[in-house]
Amino acid sequence: MIRILLACAGGMSTSLLMLRMQEEAEKRGVEVTVDAGPEKNIENLMGTFDVLLLGPQVRYAIGNVKKICEGKVPFDVIEMRDYGMVDGVKVLDKALKMYDDFYK
Repeated sequence: MIRILLACAGGMSTSLLMLRMQEEAEKRGVEVTVDAGPEKNIENLMGTFDVLLLGPQVRYAIGNVKKICEGKVPFDVIEMRDYGMVDGVKVLDKALKMYDDFYK
C-alpha cells in the first residue's frame, strides 16, 4: 500500500484531485491511499505517508518541506496545469514514479 499525501494551504482544494487519483488507482488495481491536508501539518504527519505532493499554491513552502522530508520521503510540487485540470491520472503517475525512484 502506497500512502500519498497531497498538501495545500488548508487541505480543501486538493479534495477533488484526491478522489480522481483514488478512482484511477482503483481502475489500475494499484493499492494506494490518498489523503489531503494543510501544508503546515506535514511535520506532524511524518510517518503516515510515503509520497508528498504539494499544491502549487504552497510552492513557497518547499524550503521548509525539504528540511522536514529530505532523505525520508520523496516530495515535489504538483504541476500547475495538472492541478488546475484536476488530472488525477498525471498526478498519480507522478506519485508512483516518485515512489519507485525513491524506494526501489
